[in-house]
Amino acid sequence: MLVTSRSYAEYEAMFDLSVLPESILDCCAGGASFTAEAAARGVDAIAADPVYELAPAELVDTVRKSLPAASGIVDEHAGSFVWHWYGSPERRDELRIDAADRFLQDVATAPHRYIPAELPDLPFGDRRFELVLCSHLLFTWADKFDRDWHLAALRELVRVANSEVRIFPLVLQGTGAPVNFLPELLDALDNITWEIRKVPYEFQAGANEMLVLTRS
Repeated sequence: MLVTSRSYAEYEAMFDLSVLPESILDCCAGGASFTAEAAARGVDAIAADPVYELAPAELVDTVRKSLPAASGIVDEHAGSFVWHWYGSPERRDELRIDAADRFLQDVATAPHRYIPAELPDLPFGDRRFELVLCSHLLFTWADKFDRDWHLAALRELVRVANSEVRIFPLVLQGTGAPVNFLPELLDALDNITWEIRKVPYEFQAGANEMLVLTRS
């Protein structure tokens, strides 16, 4: 089980965030520190992920073991990654270690912010959050989750969002290959307006776009 710990700075760039809304859902959040840091800024921030069902000690162990495992994916596909945003592998590692520390501290002191849940069935009411973020799940794992799963997941994210859903990236993990069913999937989004928008972040070569969804 890989539970990635991404930092607040990475989220700012991946999702082109400037001013934060009053409420945000991060789904599926893994070991990211975004929820902890958004909450510290006064945001009603909630993280959802099935991994939060783990016992505390097991969650700590899983997050810690995932730090080198995530770097292994990068090493395996070294030619598919660029380093101009991070500057160096060492800086990326520093961000991830700090994010893991912040996440583990927050999940221990504010567990109500971390809800065990997984797509495409979330335990939240309609329009519960102003903004919904989804990092490195949809499209990233399109080799494991098919078009129908993605369609159900997108509709569920839109259901719990009052304003926007932002999804990053739009390519497969490791190789950075395009998702073949993406155009067909977008055509199937009835009553949902979509836009593909450039962001100020790139790690996988060519993965510098997010999908933005709003209700029509």
